[in-house]
Amino acid sequence: MTRWPPALVAVAIFVALLALGAMAPEHLADSDMSRKLLGWSEAPPFGTDGSGRPLLEYVMQGARVVVLPATVAGLAVGMMSVLGGLLRCVGDARVDTAVAAFGEVVGALPRMVVILVVATLIPSSNRGLLPLALTWAVLCSPGAMDEAAAVSERLGGARFVEALRAHGFSWSRIFLYHIVALNLRPVVVRQACETLTQVTFLELALSYLAVAQQQSSFTHPDSLKSWADLLKLGYPALVTPQPGTGHILVAGLFFVGTVVLSARLGTYAARAR
Repeated sequence: MTRWPPALVAVAIFVALLALGAMAPEHLADSDMSRKLLGWSEAPPFGTDGSGRPLLEYVMQGARVVVLPATVAGLAVGMMSVLGGLLRCVGDARVDTAVAAFGEVVGALPRMVVILVVATLIPSSNRGLLPLALTWAVLCSPGAMDEAAAVSERLGGARFVEALRAHGFSWSRIFLYHIVALNLRPVVVRQACETLTQVTFLELALSYLAVAQQQSSFTHPDSLKSWADLLKLGYPALVTPQPGTGHILVAGLFFVGTVVLSARLGTYAARAR
């Protein structure tokens, strides 16, 4: 199985997006109407908006807004998935009951309602995607823990651990290598990548609604722009014969697609044999 090519491409995309976010300017450049709505060839690499500002700055600020918080949320769900799988191998009925109760309570919460409540509690001076991303990760964790626990149950749970201990394996090798690395890996990576994608689309949805209503976004300060701004600026190209905005829409869809592609390649690279 060829795992390295998709894994390397996924890492390369991820590093490129992180680099774009790290280099993002604090504010967009000043308007220059002489460069209004220039295409890719006239103002590389992505053209300009209706005020003559480079779309590259939108791209960089959008990466700064979404990539790191989405990654943190994916890692949090992955860790919770590992925890759910390992706890099933403990073989303690009280632990299983506590995990099931946590899953039932958190899983019953309406996700979007909780997200909106958390968003309204964040002070306007400290708005950012990270609190919302971590909230989404907590809400997603019961499903990830249940799936990992089911994998551990198919292995044999506590009996599998006892069998490996009888063969002289250490605890670290049993839990970290045989259970997590060999058996839970596909589930953990897939759940983390799915959460990363979900947080990206969550940010796009909240920012697009804010832009459409001409309000401040819940996910970033007013000085920053999201990839949703690119979609909003380029949307008229789909519904009206207005020339010059198609390249903006393509740029927004392209970078959303890179996140999805990176997540899918990561899942593919970690798939089970």
